[in-house]
Amino acid sequence: MWIYEKKLQYPVRVSKCDPHMAKLLIEQYGGADGELAAALRYLNQRYTIPDKVIGLLTDIGTEELAHLEMIATMVYKLTKDATTEQLKAAGLDQHYVNHDKALHYNNAAGVPWTATYIQAKGDPIADLYEDIAAEEKARATYQWLINMTDDTDLQDGLKFLREREVIHSLRFREAVEILKSEQGAKKVF
Repeated sequence: MWIYEKKLQYPVRVSKCDPHMAKLLIEQYGGADGELAAALRYLNQRYTIPDKVIGLLTDIGTEELAHLEMIATMVYKLTKDATTEQLKAAGLDQHYVNHDKALHYNNAAGVPWTATYIQAKGDPIADLYEDIAAEEKARATYQWLINMTDDTDLQDGLKFLREREVIHSLRFREAVEILKSEQGAKKVF
């Protein structure tokens, strides 16, 4: 179904161990507006979307999985050399007790991921507007994460992800216009 290259979509670099930043980044891993929720939302919605835009949801949904992998890599690199004292100071002690340094689908506050994050109304226009909103919320979150770190290497990867959210939002807006123009078209049988 897919061809997988064993490399990230964009290189992930971090310049220092920073468990606190890792805790914040987990928001984009398992949060309501994170990459997992986005990927599953789009890959689910594609079954009730018109054929003209089904490929868009498939493409962006699979790209979100690549973004999930990038976030996981960032979190791993930010915590791989952390001591238990550093994890505790960063507020990751409860996570450590339950999962060691393994990732778990939860948000930055530790609330587990839930399928209620996935919106699917079955109305193509409503779903695409939901998707636009999801991309804009993710873009904003990436900007706030960029603001929270002085690690220029990490900022580089976060800026890449932020810009991809902008592109996705634009593509969903184009899809709305395509479907709206079809709604007004005269149908001849």
